[in-house]
Amino acid sequence: MAESITNRTQSVYSARNVWSGILVGIGLMAFFDEAVFHQLLHWHHFYDKSTTEIGLVSDGFFHAFSWFATVGGLFMYADLRRRQALYKTRWWGGILTGVGGFQVYDGIIQHKLMRIHQIRYVESLYIYDLVWNITGLIITLIGVFLLVRTKRNRKAGTHG
Repeated sequence: MAESITNRTQSVYSARNVWSGILVGIGLMAFFDEAVFHQLLHWHHFYDKSTTEIGLVSDGFFHAFSWFATVGGLFMYADLRRRQALYKTRWWGGILTGVGGFQVYDGIIQHKLMRIHQIRYVESLYIYDLVWNITGLIITLIGVFLLVRTKRNRKAGTHG
């Protein structure tokens, strides 16, 4: 009986490590996107289908979202550390999955399907889209690889 409770608890903490990392990864990538592409380079706003003022307001909401995700993930991280249930490799796998997943979502859903903004407003977007989406896919695959590897290690009785 005690072993099944331990396995169930370990499974819950394993999932919390992943979700904490994913939230931090989404928050970090959203913050990077907003700070670099929106504020420093002025390539676009979060929402570019209206006035510049609306674009700036949308950037503010986007920025708030990125910080809520980051802070939420870090609270989960602190709780995992306090419980001595932090599996750093698994957490980093979650971060990379969150970073890359956000980037691919942004590049495909927001840029191409919803068309709420583009990476940059130039004649040929092709190279920007390729670099953005391929980089996001590579980061996601590395994160998923770490998550799969640490799940196997957990089943084998080691922590990753």
